[in-house]
Amino acid sequence: MPIAEVNGTNLHYHVTGKKGTPIVFIHPPLLTAQTFNYQKAQLSDRFKVITFDIRGHGESSPSERRITYPLVIEDIRQLLDFLGEEKAYLCGYSTGGSIVLEGLLTYPERFIGGIVVSGMSEVRDYYNQARIWLASQVSKWNALKRPLAAAISVGNADMGLTFHNLYGSALKGDFRNMHQYYHYALMYNCTRRLPAIKHPMLLIYGQKNTSFHQYGHLLHDRLPNSSLYFIKDAKHQIPIKNAVRMNDLIRLWTESLQDQDKERGDLDLEIARKLNPEMYGNEHEQNIEIH
Repeated sequence: MPIAEVNGTNLHYHVTGKKGTPIVFIHPPLLTAQTFNYQKAQLSDRFKVITFDIRGHGESSPSERRITYPLVIEDIRQLLDFLGEEKAYLCGYSTGGSIVLEGLLTYPERFIGGIVVSGMSEVRDYYNQARIWLASQVSKWNALKRPLAAAISVGNADMGLTFHNLYGSALKGDFRNMHQYYHYALMYNCTRRLPAIKHPMLLIYGQKNTSFHQYGHLLHDRLPNSSLYFIKDAKHQIPIKNAVRMNDLIRLWTESLQDQDKERGDLDLEIARKLNPEMYGNEHEQNIEIH
């Protein structure tokens, strides 16, 4: 991966696809840009796919500055400047979705819209608070680096090669910075500021990821211009395990933004029909559920 010196650190990044609107993909703690290999392969024909390792993760340099969402967003802004990109979509997975929201609030003029995949504006349920807190505590101890990296990589991988790529890149990161990322995720809350985000927003969740449904509905209710989809049989790890459905949604949703004559609800219905022409309308068989 090439290196960009931004904001006092070296970020490893990759640009796939030379044409189309840029989409910057943001990974959660411990994971890296390897999380979005299927997006690079399947979306680069229509978009300029930009992936990068957050500072202290993967191939990027460790950070002397504490990892916060404003810091990551400033890194992204400077990376776009480095690449000569004036505007882009932001797409974040899990806690990366929170960074998408922070980016749209901080630099609204730099982003066309946001895509949140299994994400949240705050962590407010005990189950996910406990999971993130545990990962935060484990990441303090270098001796537990391999077990934590293995557990997260196994949970996200769809095959042996994917596990190998995720696990190998995770071990290269700085666990001090990963701990800071986990800790900040527990503290972050932008829910009250959501109505200020006027950008078009695509919200994607797994039908089986029930503990996150509340976050999808919360964002959909508070964001003025959002589309909410639930992927049938999907859990939390959508970018890898449900990549085709996720990427089809991104293509169709971005195309729909060009139509200014129809209501958002009608456009979302058309997207569902395009994705499921033979099954749409059967509640028990459709692969995409819209709200």
